[in-house]
Amino acid sequence: MIVEPSVTELLDLVEDRYELVIMTSRRARQIAEGADKLVNADDKSVVTVAAKEIAEGKVKKVC
Repeated sequence: MIVEPSVTELLDLVEDRYELVIMTSRRARQIAEGADKLVNADDKSVVTVAAKEIAEGKVKKVC
């Protein structure tokens, strides 16, 4: 199974893996609670959608 975007690609966009986990989990929770998706994605996994949003620069670090 190939995951897109890869964790390696995402780690290039953030300071460390902990920041990536926090950003992804917060955004995935927002999507699961009904927030609009910021990318065109038909994925069933909110985590995958959140990762795609981060990869495209649509989600930024929040203190």
